Amino acid sequence: MENTKQCQLLDLHKEQRTKCLVYTRVMGYHRPVESFNTGKKGEHKERKPFVEKACE
Repeated sequence: MENTKQCQLLDLHKEQRTKCLVYTRVMGYHRPVESFNTGKKGEHKERKPFVEKACE
């Protein structure tokens, strides 16, 4: 149900949407994810974000 509402909302504002480039840090420099090969894109999707805990 929620997914249907999201699709309707996206379709409503389709003309205002633009492409978003996602960059990631690889071997000390930043690269756009869209330039990755198929294997690297799959690896990127499997990554888990690192969240550092605050000092107590």
